[in-house]
This record gives sequence, C-alpha cells and structure tokens, in this order.
Amino acid sequence: MYYPVLWIGQAAVVTLPAEIDITNADSIREDLLSVLNQGAVLLIADLSSTTFCDSAGVSALARTYRRATASESGMRLVVSTPAVQRVLAITGVDRLLDIYPSVAASLTGGSLGRGETAQPENAIAKADADGGLISLERGRRLRGLAAHGGNDRAGDITKLDIAVL
Repeated sequence: MYYPVLWIGQAAVVTLPAEIDITNADSIREDLLSVLNQGAVLLIADLSSTTFCDSAGVSALARTYRRATASESGMRLVVSTPAVQRVLAITGVDRLLDIYPSVAASLTGGSLGRGETAQPENAIAKADADGGLISLERGRRLRGLAAHGGNDRAGDITKLDIAVL
C-alpha cells in the first residue's frame, strides 16, 4: 500500500496525497479497493490535504464507491480544499458520495446517500462537538486527531502519536 491507513474498528481512513491525477489514480484505486477487501465496513478517503484532483482521480473515487456499494460497505470523502470540492461538484460526485470537512465529522456524520445509518453497527469511534477528540467505547479515548482552526488535517493523524487510553 502506498497511502497510510488508520483503522478504527472496521472503519478505515485512507490518507490520500496532495495531488491526484493520471499518474497515481490507479494506485489510489487499488489501495482503496485493497482496504475494502480487508473487510472495511466504512471506507473514508481523506482528501483534506489534496489540492488537485483530475478526472482520473474522480473516476478512481467513483469506481471505488461502486465496489463499496456492491460489497455493502459505506464510503465517505473528507474534502477541505475549494478546488477539489469544485471538481466533485462539477462531476456530480458530491451527489453520489457523502462529503465531510474533517475526519472526525466523517466518523460521526449523518446518513449515507442510500439512507443507511452513518456508522456501522459495531463502530466504536465518536467525536466531540468540535471534532477535536474521538472517544472509543468502554471509556477509552483515541488522542491524536486535533482540530486546527476548525479544520482537521489528514497529516495530523500520521504525524501525531496516537494512544488508546
């Protein structure tokens, strides 16, 4: 796998690169499909640090969504840059997939586009109101996902130490 994956129960957060184009779209799709094949009930593609996404990247996301739907998994996107939001809106992908401003929001977000519940039944993660902390079942906490000026950043997950208490 080329891209970092953070597993939280059966939810997988895959951090995608700053630029997604014809040169890396196939490897992104393969990595996302690999995560689905590993049993992810919810796949979160974290594009919060992505500043450019061309049609090959949009296609990779749409094809992954089709596979997730076929395998009865959920898929969500985390997008915070206007350029990527615009591409997804122009192509209609924003009507196909639920898009969230932060990883924390995507883990606790509203319903999936198909009217299913937002979290898999066995999901263990919850975010506080401002998305600065994720709590786990049984009173444990996962530290390391911090809000920065109201926006979580994908790099924070891989750069900060994450400890379950």
